[in-house]
Amino acid sequence: MSEKDPGTAPSLKTSHRTTRKAVTAAAIGNATEWYDFGVYSYLAVTIGLVFYPSQSGGVQLIATFTTFAAAFLVRPLGGMFFGPLGDRIGRKQVLATTMLLMAVSTFSIGLIPSAEAIGIAAPILLLFARMLQGFSTGGEYGGATTFIAEYAPDKRRGFLASWLEFGTVSGYVGGASVVTGMTLLIGSDAMLDWGWRIPFLLALPLGAIGLYLRLKLDETPVFQDNTEGFAKDTSGQRRKGQFRATILDQWHPILLCIGLVLAFNVNNYMVTAYMPTYLDAELGYSETTGLVLTLGAMVLMLVSVTFFGRLSDRVGRRPVLASGSLFAIVLALPAFWLMQQGNTTAVAFGVVLLAITLVHFSGTVPSTLPAFFPTAVRYGALAISFNISVALFGGTTPLVAESLIQATQNLYAPALLIMVAGVVGLVVVWQMRESAGEPLPGASPMPTPDRNEGRGLPYPRRTGESGDHVPPSNVRRLPSD
Repeated sequence: MSEKDPGTAPSLKTSHRTTRKAVTAAAIGNATEWYDFGVYSYLAVTIGLVFYPSQSGGVQLIATFTTFAAAFLVRPLGGMFFGPLGDRIGRKQVLATTMLLMAVSTFSIGLIPSAEAIGIAAPILLLFARMLQGFSTGGEYGGATTFIAEYAPDKRRGFLASWLEFGTVSGYVGGASVVTGMTLLIGSDAMLDWGWRIPFLLALPLGAIGLYLRLKLDETPVFQDNTEGFAKDTSGQRRKGQFRATILDQWHPILLCIGLVLAFNVNNYMVTAYMPTYLDAELGYSETTGLVLTLGAMVLMLVSVTFFGRLSDRVGRRPVLASGSLFAIVLALPAFWLMQQGNTTAVAFGVVLLAITLVHFSGTVPSTLPAFFPTAVRYGALAISFNISVALFGGTTPLVAESLIQATQNLYAPALLIMVAGVVGLVVVWQMRESAGEPLPGASPMPTPDRNEGRGLPYPRRTGESGDHVPPSNVRRLPSD
């Protein structure tokens, strides 16, 4: 079976129940993966005091965000390892592995002694744990996005894929809520002494839940339907060089993917990773005020992200992404002006403006990225290009923003980063094709399942007497639409 022409190939159809399970498990697993980033961002000032106590305030923050950025610098290595592996052995097994690695590495941060106890070994161990997190996350987002996209019906892919970002924001909100709640409960002094460890230690039981859910999933119908055709030759051996050749053929969508992820993640990490520190360390608001206001913005994103996913199914991916890019260009300076007005209401409005800009991307990007690549290399190409962009432009956003402020003494410097990201977003939208309502490249059409289907599975997973491939147990073949 070869990569199919969607216009002539029969359709694949999963049951509503199976699709819902896949989306739910992927989103919950992604939430546990990204819980750590909410915890680390909200504890940035505390981590600086624990692991870099000898540095001054500004240098201390830069050291903390350098450690934060280090995890992103190894993410492309994780993408290069896990992405092609997911294209060969399947999405499910790789996603379970990344879940386990992230839980263990996050848990280990909570066990590292302070710099006062073991000296320079403390920040070194922190850096090692962060790099292990980055390596595992290198295979996470690309795999989870691919997984949901390959389960979702063509006409509902935007809405269903946006639940992945619902999981991501839930992870941020969960991590931020734990830190904020503990700070209010035990106070800043106790958090600095021992309380900061608790949120990291909670990652292990959360990771166990995510791992269980992922192990219970079936492989995606698109992967099962195509795997025999693109993964093996007539002798049953995997074709060497196939991935490299295809990546070279995909250079244009790879560039589009890198650009779109740049626009998305500069906005994303400005709000979720840097904003609490900006409000606390640069504008002088209390730590609790910064945490609560940023948390409120993330809750707003949480309740609106699936609306933007559904909107992209109705009006198209390009209009929603273009709107977000224009918002980034037009609203960045007013948002940072509001935050500098000295009252909590103005700060809240400023942060909300940034959150509204971000949710255009978070609701639409998960369904847009998988449509850049064909099935045979979707996981690998997406994981590599996504993580290269995040490493260069996403995870470094807090570091670059803080460094620009320290170098220029200009509190509007972070707004410039957001505006540049908006320009890049507009260029990508101009170059990309519209994918809303269309089959994924190389895949058969995926019509919307009947909500009453799925209580009985139509086919066993087997090969017929003639050697023909029989559809997997969670997939029903239909005539072409």
